[in-house]
Amino acid sequence: MKTTLGVLATGLLVSGLMAVPAAGSVATASYPLAVTQTSAVEVAAFWLGNGGANLANATPYAVQTDIDKVILSGSAVADGKPGTVPPVLPPDGAGSAGKGPVSSGKVFFVGADGLPHWCTGTAMQSQYRNLVATAGHCAYEQQYGGGLGKWVFVPGYSAGAAPSGLYVGKQLFTHYDFPAYGDYDRDYAFVTVYNGVTSSPTGELTDTGRLVDQVGGQGLAWNQPLDSSVDVFGFPAGVHPDGSHPQTGDTLETFAGRTSAAQAPSLKAEELAAVDSPFPGQGSLGSSWLLRYDKTGRVGHLNAITISVADTDADLRYDKSFSPYFDGELRGVYSDAVTQWSGSIVLP
Repeated sequence: MKTTLGVLATGLLVSGLMAVPAAGSVATASYPLAVTQTSAVEVAAFWLGNGGANLANATPYAVQTDIDKVILSGSAVADGKPGTVPPVLPPDGAGSAGKGPVSSGKVFFVGADGLPHWCTGTAMQSQYRNLVATAGHCAYEQQYGGGLGKWVFVPGYSAGAAPSGLYVGKQLFTHYDFPAYGDYDRDYAFVTVYNGVTSSPTGELTDTGRLVDQVGGQGLAWNQPLDSSVDVFGFPAGVHPDGSHPQTGDTLETFAGRTSAAQAPSLKAEELAAVDSPFPGQGSLGSSWLLRYDKTGRVGHLNAITISVADTDADLRYDKSFSPYFDGELRGVYSDAVTQWSGSIVLP
């Protein structure tokens, strides 16, 4: 199936910025991204047109990348029994061997400054195999009260290329308390995406299929005990405050550590998870923390997601990454997002 790219879309945020109540959890808020086939094709044109120039020129998102003051203790506790959703293995031959999860990639969007930016994102197990997880503020724009403009996911992104296709965001799901109160204990987002597309030199779009069918999908874990071992995957891009340890964001990076409790009063966040981390905040926002990661299958259970970093010992080196604690309310938001169909943007 093919369709032809139209004129490159311009503008900042999607139309219709009112939250759409989601069925199920009362804690869920939902916002439209590209909800029509026409608008989704325009978004794809923006990123894939001109040889992917906007992808190549995007810069790492610099909003809330670090925290000035944190307290390395907190009140993150389970609100019910622990639970998991199993992951979906990627197909044989997907991605580069030994390079971490095939499900990891970059989310691209237009920020409040009108410029293209990116964070890290992760493909997730879901009913229609079409779900991406990232930090809440890498999908929702607090300043304007709606979804960030021209939002897409590119798994395995490298040097302007989308090897497994480009996936246009359709609908954003987050916890009600994040947009309503700026509560960073709820700074997470799940985004449904259309089938992937690639573009020919003449501007024709080809449907590459559903996201999880192409790259697999991580499982989910909630109400897990802290002091758990996690593997973290992201695309850090930046330097430490002392100017050292530069990272470009061109490749997927990883580290492992054990989780602990933390608080960030400036973010109204008293129930955070923390992990020792060498990543700067830029680029690594949205990084996946995978519990029980299997290096052979390259899948695990998403148990946290980077929303910021900090230099907690004032030595001019970032040393901690932070995430909301994944509890039963996060599971409720996921459950509302996971059953939403999206389909193809390519006309038969």
